[in-house]
Amino acid sequence: MNSPNSRKKLESDSTNSDKPDGKTPPTALDARFARSQSRLTPRRQRLLRAILDSAEETCFLSSREMAKRYNVDATTILRTTQVLGYSSFAQFAADLRQHFVARITPYAALKAATREKRSVADHIDHALDKALDNLNTLKADLDSQRILRLAKLIKRSRRVLVVGLDFAASLAYYLAYGLSALGFDAEAPIGSAGNLQHKVKALTSKDVLVAISFGQCLRDTVDAVLQAKKQGVPTFGMTDSDTTPIGRYSDDHLVALVVSPSFLNSYVAPMAAITAIHVACAHIDPKSSLTRLRPTDREYASGPRWYREPKGSNGDVS
Repeated sequence: MNSPNSRKKLESDSTNSDKPDGKTPPTALDARFARSQSRLTPRRQRLLRAILDSAEETCFLSSREMAKRYNVDATTILRTTQVLGYSSFAQFAADLRQHFVARITPYAALKAATREKRSVADHIDHALDKALDNLNTLKADLDSQRILRLAKLIKRSRRVLVVGLDFAASLAYYLAYGLSALGFDAEAPIGSAGNLQHKVKALTSKDVLVAISFGQCLRDTVDAVLQAKKQGVPTFGMTDSDTTPIGRYSDDHLVALVVSPSFLNSYVAPMAAITAIHVACAHIDPKSSLTRLRPTDREYASGPRWYREPKGSNGDVS
């Protein structure tokens, strides 16, 4: 049975504007809703508004779970999404997740979380549950052929430029570092926007640009993709929806969800996706990978990089 709040939203007289609030650009779901209003009954319009208003709670529900929440049958949910132009509920759910991510701010996310009657331990568990949801979605929906195509592209490229800014810089560095260990000329630029622009302008059709950004996507990252495409550089994106700027403008892309109840994105799924890319690049030419890694085998065994206990020490530092 749906909650009282859900029923109130669903049954209330609709006076809310369907237009974006002016603070964020319209999402793909906003656009479909606006185009389809004349074909939606008032009840279905109210249903969609209720779903969108609670996107943080509905974006992971199945069609049956959503129907139960709003006290309608699953067929009503499916037919409503079809009026919007979706051929499957999965497509609608993906745009609903993107709608939520595009509209939530770090402040709003934390403010909403503080209103929940949870202990600190409960908040921790909830965050881990969301991260696990993201990871399970990646595993269920991942197209391994896309990763294989990227691995082949990296293999034949002269250089790999990985663009990830702000918090996504950690992901870009991890991807580039792993590729470098396998012998690829990979770099994740740091510093100013000017430095990034110079790096992009130096690329040619023999190189590849990998862009990582989520939600509305950072302007400099999207601009890097657009500039690379003008130069004939192959582009590949990692983002959290097919409808983000990175998803739309990159030649190919992977989707990894970053939904989190925290004020920061959860990067568990993107990190797993990068691990999959590293694995594909290592195994697409295992002989070359082993040749490249052979010297590090000796270094791991006796190299000076690793801490060793002094001879005669029992490890007691007191």
